[in-house]
Amino acid sequence: MNIKGLSTALVLGLTVAVGCTDGNNGIKENVNTREPDARYVGQAVGNFSAAEWYPGGELGTTDNVTAGCYEDETPAVTAQGLSMAFNLGEAAFERKYTISTAPFKGLGPAYLRSSCLDCHPGYGHGKRQSEYRATFGNGYLLVIYHPVDGQNSDDGPYVAEVTGMPQTKATYPFLPPIEEEKIDIQWLPVTEMESGLPMKFTPYQTGAVAFRLESTIGIIGSGLLDAIPQDSIREQYRREARFVELNPAFWDKEANDFAPSAWYTLADGQFADGTPAPAGTKMVKRFTYAMTRASLQDGAGANAIWNITNVSRSDRPKLYTTTAWATAMSENPDVIAAIKADPTSPYYADGTDEGIRDAVLHLLDPGTNQFDNQWHNFTADMSDEQYYNFMVWHRGLSIPRARNLNREEVQLGKEVFNRIGCATCHRPSWQTTDDNHWKPAVLADRELPRYQDQTIWPYTDMIHHRLYMKNGIHGSWCRTTPLWGRGLSLTNTGADDRLHDCRARNVIEAIMWHGYSKESEAYPATAKFYNLTKEERDAVVEFINSI
Repeated sequence: MNIKGLSTALVLGLTVAVGCTDGNNGIKENVNTREPDARYVGQAVGNFSAAEWYPGGELGTTDNVTAGCYEDETPAVTAQGLSMAFNLGEAAFERKYTISTAPFKGLGPAYLRSSCLDCHPGYGHGKRQSEYRATFGNGYLLVIYHPVDGQNSDDGPYVAEVTGMPQTKATYPFLPPIEEEKIDIQWLPVTEMESGLPMKFTPYQTGAVAFRLESTIGIIGSGLLDAIPQDSIREQYRREARFVELNPAFWDKEANDFAPSAWYTLADGQFADGTPAPAGTKMVKRFTYAMTRASLQDGAGANAIWNITNVSRSDRPKLYTTTAWATAMSENPDVIAAIKADPTSPYYADGTDEGIRDAVLHLLDPGTNQFDNQWHNFTADMSDEQYYNFMVWHRGLSIPRARNLNREEVQLGKEVFNRIGCATCHRPSWQTTDDNHWKPAVLADRELPRYQDQTIWPYTDMIHHRLYMKNGIHGSWCRTTPLWGRGLSLTNTGADDRLHDCRARNVIEAIMWHGYSKESEAYPATAKFYNLTKEERDAVVEFINSI
């Protein structure tokens, strides 16, 4: 594939190969929903405190641990009288978007999915797939970039001719930037770790372009992570920087403080206490695998509700497209002919080929100030009220209560998890303090769920680490994934696939991939896990599935 072709071709053929282990599909008995004796819930048991039954604290935990519990609102939502807004926001997440039918309109002209729920089945992590299709449960996003430091490098800048999350769907008469039917996913067996036979895999890139798959992240408890004070995150960086190399793009070792690129610049808005936050206010990045976003209200889902469906709103008054794609569409004779045959099209202009080409280019090109020119009288697809409801929902998703903490094997699993070093990165708990969260100006004085003075147990240090997996994550550095509630994935989503591309089919495979390379920061802990007794390994799995 040549880069010039990316800027002019309408269709790209891609092959993505991903390493995986052959293993079974998970534990046969679904012990994760087995109710503990009611008399133990909320009480200290063994090496668990009473608080650990409630991973999201009193304001962020649902007592529901059955199918559908990932969808529950937090007690904070209920206490603040926000349940109606939460339910309306849930509709924005679940419903299919269309081209022009209110209230869920504005889809396209190029897009990734027509529904958020398609990528987050059961509100959880995406499911492992054998093909790339914009269908329910297929949470894969394609990453296309220029590799550096070698053909198989995980690192390199995005290819600018396509969007950062490449689109594989388009509304008529346009053609998608990438034709998903030509994306070939190959799952290749791996039976040995780095100390054994080297892994063999089919090349998954051509020339100077590389491809990776990233699955969607579970969205439960996102508002609680947003409530962690950034000063507390800074102290966590300082503790870890004494022992391991941290991402220099995020941590300035000499200054012992955040690097300039660790900060995310926010739009106009205010904090929960009413303090103004003018454009240019910065917060430390904490969301997505690559930690590209800061406040939940300006990144993560707030961004995805716009760019996945290409549904505009007042603070996102442009399309998520590229100049290369807009140019290709304006030069495609079939596109021009289809628009010429439909005088009602917003791209019809004066009906001439030249006029249509000009309208298509200027309406689709994000570099032409799309919604402030002669071709377009801008009206937001999503109203500010709809966006507010969506953010109440997103910030209001709870974490299910822990299970089975009274069981001896779960208590043993916690002890071993800490002993072998897993808790170094999967930090158990955080304090939320006052949760003085940021919110954009378009939400005005509307209230969002707030989680003040809570002890939460997400099991993440909120920091990047490198695991050096074969066919690893783009950028090499990946945020430590929160473990809370993951033991209920099978119950809620029908799958228990793990890691950034769903290569791991169960907990044990996920742990072993942490030690694929001896360069991995998690290799020592993985090796210790490998050398445990079967009883201890099973106990660690039980613990992870219970928290």
